[in-house]
Amino acid sequence: MSVTLLQGLILALIVFAFAWDARWECFFVFHPIIVCFVTGLVLGDWKLGLEAGAIAELSYLGLTTVGGTVPPNALIAGLMTVVLAYKSGVSAETALGLSLPFALLMQWIVIACQSLFSGFNVKVEQAIKQNDIKKFKFYVFLPEIILTSLYAVVAFLSTYALQNVLSKFVNSFPEFVSHGFEIAGGLLPGLGLALLLKVMVKKENVPYLIIGFLIMSIMKPDNVLPVALFAIALVLIDFMRDKEAKTTSVVTGGEDDGEGI
Repeated sequence: MSVTLLQGLILALIVFAFAWDARWECFFVFHPIIVCFVTGLVLGDWKLGLEAGAIAELSYLGLTTVGGTVPPNALIAGLMTVVLAYKSGVSAETALGLSLPFALLMQWIVIACQSLFSGFNVKVEQAIKQNDIKKFKFYVFLPEIILTSLYAVVAFLSTYALQNVLSKFVNSFPEFVSHGFEIAGGLLPGLGLALLLKVMVKKENVPYLIIGFLIMSIMKPDNVLPVALFAIALVLIDFMRDKEAKTTSVVTGGEDDGEGI
């Protein structure tokens, strides 16, 4: 299956809008799970979009920008995961592994642009000193427009203009190489979750993690909604117990104060 010119243009416009949101972090529609689903809708295979979105979202869940580090671009990774799976007929896991070079390419472009755009800071400061609002807005928005336009250009070239080259390149891989990408794609969601847990997990929450893992491993449910509701119930029970314990502690403290201790 091939991507038409119209589909390529639509995807480029969508990536432009999502990249703009990524720069300002307004609606957070730049996450892979949304990018993949919308890409699947444009290509006419929303099921593939959902499948790829779930895998890509987990893979990039724990990757955050810390200090000067910039992780592989999740937006382009989500887009290319769906496009590669749609175009080449490979699994979503394999496509996720193949999308990594595109994510790294966009990462390098973002780093280069952010380094070059630091020169606009002088112009912005001058506009502030001159109380020139129009000039200030111009130098604030110009770098963002340039960078989001580069997102759209990369998206159009990757999805439409170079699709035949990419398809031949992917299909030229030996079976063991494709299988290796599939294994790597299957490992990436676990790696993404592990990176997230490394930052967020607390020793008090480890029992809940173990309970959830055991439920999913033993029951292997097709529908994870009951498991999610069970987790919510445990959280609510824990929350209400903590609230009750704090209330009891406050009341006890008040009585002690009344006794003059």
